[in-house]
Amino acid sequence: MDIQAQYGPLRDRVDAAIKSVVDTGRFILGPEGEALETEVGERLGRPAAGVANGTDALVIALRALDIGAGDEVITTPYTFYATAEAIARVGATPVFADIDAATYCLDPAEAQKKITSATKALLPVHIFGHPAAMGELMELAGAHGLKVVEDAAQSFGAVTPEGEIATLGDIATFSFFPTKNFPGFGDGGMVVCATEELAERVRRLRFHGSKDKVVFTEVGYNSRLDDLQAAVIRVFLPHLDDWNARRAEAAAWYAEEGLGDHMVLPAVGQGYTHTYHLYVARSTRREAIRDALREQGIGAAVYYGIPMHLQPVFAGLGYSEGDLPIAEECASTGLALPMHPNLTRDDVGTVVSAIAAALG
Repeated sequence: MDIQAQYGPLRDRVDAAIKSVVDTGRFILGPEGEALETEVGERLGRPAAGVANGTDALVIALRALDIGAGDEVITTPYTFYATAEAIARVGATPVFADIDAATYCLDPAEAQKKITSATKALLPVHIFGHPAAMGELMELAGAHGLKVVEDAAQSFGAVTPEGEIATLGDIATFSFFPTKNFPGFGDGGMVVCATEELAERVRRLRFHGSKDKVVFTEVGYNSRLDDLQAAVIRVFLPHLDDWNARRAEAAAWYAEEGLGDHMVLPAVGQGYTHTYHLYVARSTRREAIRDALREQGIGAAVYYGIPMHLQPVFAGLGYSEGDLPIAEECASTGLALPMHPNLTRDDVGTVVSAIAAALG
């Protein structure tokens, strides 16, 4: 990720936005945060509420749906820890179902096998920027009376055959972490809701369970998106679709430059668009590739190398190696290659050439 190259052309506007907030002295729940909520809400056609980070967004979303002790939430094991952590933090039990090998997302057929009388919700992750199979998951949820929480932290702007992500489930969450495809200058998050009533609950929960800082109706959190972050994110929002398109172009270059001769490429389902927050290809010789790239000063990283069902914190849930084979295979072979809006075709060619040389 080349953060400076992406932000550089917007530096003057970012500086001006920050100065404006400093001049007003409105740092918490001020006009910039309200404006960002309005702009995101207008784009998605749903009310939005800013929170302090993507993890809090997940926790508050689950709380807003009254998910807690005794409930089970079915999710993917191939994701960042925060997804499963949020389920545990509200007192519910994460139930892991295997993934689709092509998209790396929760497999609806595998999720269906995990439904019990205690299941309260499905929590798909639009992983690396590819949307989950929301049409099938929403049908499954409807058939069993389940809520659907979209973890959209890596995928702002991605589209499914049924519509844009974060417009399909009961509630969706975003992260504005600096390396996300829709970034900020630090931690930040947002919750997008199907109804205004649900959004009001989120707003109370993010502010100590209160609407007015006088009357407190429930135990909540201190989790607000500050105006400095909101101001910066508002500068970036008009550029999001262009950044996503440039990421998709770079992904196409990887295929055209022949990476598929050496690694299994990330797929894009028919009718879906991919934001390519990360470009994760797979190889059984992953370590040799990563070492060779590092020797040439090319960044490459393993994401989610230990799937959630095998993490020590969840040992008590009783999963064993081999229980979710597709997730385990992706965890052991996936490698994130350079991906950002300022990647050039020459850059991509250099990466592919280095991989070809490494594999002989």
